[in-house]
Amino acid sequence: MLIFRQLFDAASSTYTYLLGDRASREAVLIDPVFEQVRRDAALARELDLAIVWTLDTHVHADHVTGAWLMRRRCGSRIALAAAAGAHGADRLLADGERVGFGRRWLEVRATPGHTGGCVTYVLDDQSMAFTGDCLLIRGSGRTDFQQGDPVAMYRSVRERIFSLPATCLLYPAHDYRGLTVTSVAEERAFNPRLGGDTSVEDFVGYVSNLGLPHPKKLDVAVPANLRCGEPEAEFGSAEDPQWAELTFTFGGIWEIPPQALAELGERVQVIDVRGPDEYHGPLGHIRGARLIPLDQLRMRLAEIAPDRPVVTVCRSGARSAQAVVILQQQGFRDVANLAGGMLRWRSEDCPVEGGMT
Repeated sequence: MLIFRQLFDAASSTYTYLLGDRASREAVLIDPVFEQVRRDAALARELDLAIVWTLDTHVHADHVTGAWLMRRRCGSRIALAAAAGAHGADRLLADGERVGFGRRWLEVRATPGHTGGCVTYVLDDQSMAFTGDCLLIRGSGRTDFQQGDPVAMYRSVRERIFSLPATCLLYPAHDYRGLTVTSVAEERAFNPRLGGDTSVEDFVGYVSNLGLPHPKKLDVAVPANLRCGEPEAEFGSAEDPQWAELTFTFGGIWEIPPQALAELGERVQVIDVRGPDEYHGPLGHIRGARLIPLDQLRMRLAEIAPDRPVVTVCRSGARSAQAVVILQQQGFRDVANLAGGMLRWRSEDCPVEGGMT
């Protein structure tokens, strides 16, 4: 059975796709974005998936791929089309090859036109295909740079994508209107550029007169993506907090487990955001924790030192996660949530003051 998630990067309107094999827990990540690697790795961890491959549909011009950073963080391998001309990949793909993850696999279909190295990844049962920038929802990729070729794109779509079953769901690399998925049948019938009785001459005339500006990140993204996303300069780990062993959640929150917080002692500020009755109630509270109920947090920021790490606490970790968001919005940088709250703190026999023994 397949595990599937569609993720979105708002800055570049890029979709990233996570596909996992439920039996083996192996997964692939299609078109990762550099700035979203932390999010993607967190999701894979929470779903108990090991990303074995990152796959790019082409050398992107509007964002930097997260392939290199994902390999560095998670040990995944990098694959993309040999025709893309990139270096630094673990595997260069040819038309007709398969990329496996557990018992599942993706077929590589060469679909040039947007760039010379575009591919479409087709799931083994042909129920899903990932078309990159070749075929978009009721549209298509542009063909005016990076070896773009409108005749090649027309043939790619009509012969390599529209030849899939009518029910096959199609997932593009981008959408700028909030649309998420389409199908072969829909695009055959309704795509204004490539569907119906559109001829190759019609299509060439259409895309040759779009008059679009070049992507803003073109000069940065293309060279970086020809290196599979590896930065030119030394890339450290300063972007991750150094004051504790934290876990980044898919919800975008740094969390600290109870034992790690207990070891930090007075090196951090613990802010308990429950109400007074809870703070003094059956669960007790962490020694030294300062009581600032969540509804008072914004008004009492002056009580929290901005130059020391902060850990927020509540009963289960839900309210304190919101406290992290509030503190970050107010400029606090080193902030984490106590994973599982006081319930987990007590279940792991960490010391408490007050409460029921």
